[in-house]
Amino acid sequence: MSVSSRLISGTTASWMQIGVTLITQLTLVPLYLSYWDVTTYGLWLAVLALSALLTSLDLGFQEYIGFEFLRFGKKRLPELSKYLCSGLLIGIVMGIIQLLVIAGILFFGNIGALLGEQSAGRQAQLIYDAGIVLLVQSVAWLICGSIGGILTRALATFGYFHRMAWWGVFSALLMNIAPAIAVIAGASLLQTGFIVAGIRIVADIPIYIDMLQLLRKEGITGTTPSLQLGWRILMKSILLSITGLFENLRQQGARLLLTPFTGTAGLAAFSTMRTGTNVAMQGLHTITNPLMPELMLFLHNRDQERSDKAFGTVWIVSISLLAPALVCAQVIVEPLYESWTRGRIPFNPWLFAALSASILVYAIAQPAIAIVRGNNLLNAQLLISGLTAAIALAGIFLLVPWLGITGAGLGLLLAEIAANIGFRIIAKRWLQHKGLMWPEKPFYRSAISVCIAIAAMALIILLPDYKWPLLVITMLMLTWNCWRYWQLLPLLSTERAKHMISSLPLFRLLFSR
Repeated sequence: MSVSSRLISGTTASWMQIGVTLITQLTLVPLYLSYWDVTTYGLWLAVLALSALLTSLDLGFQEYIGFEFLRFGKKRLPELSKYLCSGLLIGIVMGIIQLLVIAGILFFGNIGALLGEQSAGRQAQLIYDAGIVLLVQSVAWLICGSIGGILTRALATFGYFHRMAWWGVFSALLMNIAPAIAVIAGASLLQTGFIVAGIRIVADIPIYIDMLQLLRKEGITGTTPSLQLGWRILMKSILLSITGLFENLRQQGARLLLTPFTGTAGLAAFSTMRTGTNVAMQGLHTITNPLMPELMLFLHNRDQERSDKAFGTVWIVSISLLAPALVCAQVIVEPLYESWTRGRIPFNPWLFAALSASILVYAIAQPAIAIVRGNNLLNAQLLISGLTAAIALAGIFLLVPWLGITGAGLGLLLAEIAANIGFRIIAKRWLQHKGLMWPEKPFYRSAISVCIAIAAMALIILLPDYKWPLLVITMLMLTWNCWRYWQLLPLLSTERAKHMISSLPLFRLLFSR
């Protein structure tokens, strides 16, 4: 299979995974709110947020060793095998340590404080159950995430990203259907946690079998792991792990820190509002993640034209798809949201607009983020992530008491703007050092679309009686800016953009005939 075919296959699988996740999430929220009270639902979301936060060190380690695998390539299989086995050993040790820490807090500490809730009466038992669920989820992560994540990154070196993406569709389908069936059947928070963890472990059995067969096929053999080598890799990745921790503090920590101010009900409202924007972010990642190995190759070869092509692919998606979609959502989402949440969680238009704006700012920063992360510029990542996490958390402490959960959204938006500026400055310096250029004009054209979309969303909220004329005017302005951006792109970039858009499932469904 050619590189282009693998990329299209991987992107299609990723879009299908997002489709599965979107449909099930849209179904799960009303299900949860129909069978659970808002407090139980909020605790479930707190467990998921804390689980993501606790995996930060693991994910940083996996990201670093994944780039090492790409650096070795197919020509240095013995080194790759040694790194793989040593990395698996460290991954298992880290997973066990995480389990011990959670167990210690659960049985000897205050799990309620960790989840942002006070223990009293029935609430005490519910919080204890949430702690057990957190422990069980950590067991599933040890088996499926700590080990499977490293194996997946090793296979990406041999061009199996698309195959792993299709396994991701299978896993997403089971992982999203399982809690739905459990809740409908009357499962409690504790029972649902056990069911989801069990399904995840069982679903990964065929995936593990396939991954091990592919590794043997590519000549990757089991070698005696080196604790010394694994420790050295861990120490080299520690800055990346701390960076990931800061990133998760900005994203998941924001949710957890809301509970002291707003309770689990406020957390439920904030997290539910983020569902739509999270889907938009996942859609963006289906474009950027498959491009990462290709972009790194172009940059290391100092191929300006093909690097610009990769940059242009990301920005054309932001300009032509993401910005118009989020503006349209601002117009139509409120009645859909109220029906979706059974009227139990009120719609907050300013929060939705702030979260949508954050996604747009994040989207146009993707090429710069790819350069900084793909080249393991760890000090820069740590600095930017620490700064933006501080901005996001400060926004919560300063703005939430004043503006409620809208303040948390504004804090995240300010953090994304700071991250965009920081990553772009570092990326431009790195490119200049390598004799390459940052595509200034295309970037500013994409930034204009972001500004148009943000201004439009604010006006739609302030002038609800004129939302439809405002929508029409905004679409015309975005179309004009997209056309101006298209004129800046070289032929190679426009052909790639056409090819990428035509490969999207929705486009193929509408125009296949």
